[in-house]
Amino acid sequence: MEITLVRGDITEERVDAVVNAANSSLLGGGGVDGAIHRKGGPAILDDCRRLRASHYGGGLPVGQAVATTGGALPARWVIHTVGPVHSTTEDRSGLLASCYRESLRVADELGITSIAFPAVSAGIYGWPVDDAARIAVRTVRSTTSKITEVRFVLFTEDAYTAFEHAVSA
Repeated sequence: MEITLVRGDITEERVDAVVNAANSSLLGGGGVDGAIHRKGGPAILDDCRRLRASHYGGGLPVGQAVATTGGALPARWVIHTVGPVHSTTEDRSGLLASCYRESLRVADELGITSIAFPAVSAGIYGWPVDDAARIAVRTVRSTTSKITEVRFVLFTEDAYTAFEHAVSA
């Protein structure tokens, strides 16, 4: 599995699937979630509503992942995962690692070979970016998958730098 880093906008990536750092409602929000829903258009929201009406009436649990169409995105699929909110009193790193493992599992079920991840939980959910990068890279490297290309698409320079350090460690 080849890991590459990109500084940019995940909605522009030409890969089989992009990962959405979603909220549990699956109905859109801010940050990466809002950008993916805006750029991907109503087909993504329609798929999310169907998921809410069937399997995920209470929302998608933290650490889990599910796929929808990519709508108008260059990627064919969006894999939605709900990252944990960072806590200084409770170790939630297992839940963050699960976001990456479960996203790769869903990707394998879809039969795809390339995927782009954002820095899950490192934005509004408050996870320190250096730790988020370490967990993300370690989890992707240790997860058996048929994926041949993993891109971490980082929106800010500090996130790019943190992932650069994690990849070279």
